[in-house]
Amino acid sequence: MSSQKLILVNREPKGIAVVTINRPDSLNSLTRAMNVDLAQAFKSLDRDESVRVIILTGTGRSFCSGVDLTAAEDVFKGDVKDPESDPVVQMERCHKPIIGAIKGFAVTAGFEIALACDILVAAKGAKFMDTHARFGIFPSWGLSQKLSRIIGVNKAREVSLTATPLTAEVAEKLGLVNHLVEDGELMKKSREIAEAIAKNSQDMVLRYKSVINDGIKPDLGRALSLEKERGHAYYNGMTKEQFKKMQEFIAGRSSKKQSKL
Repeated sequence: MSSQKLILVNREPKGIAVVTINRPDSLNSLTRAMNVDLAQAFKSLDRDESVRVIILTGTGRSFCSGVDLTAAEDVFKGDVKDPESDPVVQMERCHKPIIGAIKGFAVTAGFEIALACDILVAAKGAKFMDTHARFGIFPSWGLSQKLSRIIGVNKAREVSLTATPLTAEVAEKLGLVNHLVEDGELMKKSREIAEAIAKNSQDMVLRYKSVINDGIKPDLGRALSLEKERGHAYYNGMTKEQFKKMQEFIAGRSSKKQSKL
């Protein structure tokens, strides 16, 4: 299967586009090529005047289990600096509202992609998980800064430092998840919200999203820059031998308990 088919883009009626991470055999873990395709999908949809709202979801049992750790050095070293191939940067730059439809696991990079959405709908039993600390990987897509601003600093510390799951049920109570639904209702509810947005003044929806997000940016923007600077310094300082050791550590952790970044 080509990398192109691993990110599906479907333009539906009523100005709704659905982007699907389509690698279910690997719980939708992201390769470098998928990151590029996902970034370009959002860039393209942002420019498409027929699209008013975007829904992001995953095929199969999970939303996104994070970055494919079999290519850690390829993914983490150097390329993270290129905004054109960075899906989170392109999602943050996207003027259209993005609705995340979350089921199964949203793990680490998958969690960060969920945090780049404007509205989250989650199926009961879904779990958000930050495994950066478990695998010795430095965050660079915003998890260290965005989560605390949504659920509170103390709870965010616990989620990230223990690397234990945050259930969708708790996430809804904390204000991270907008709607908690049965698995079979996930896309229906997401489309319902998308249609409600699409019926409104397109110009004002774009301006309103922009003023909300820009109002948060002065403080958050500096914080995200801090995270990226420290993340880049961490990876740039790592030798091939250290990456190899990280890979071996990850493989050891994964064999004890099936888990991805």
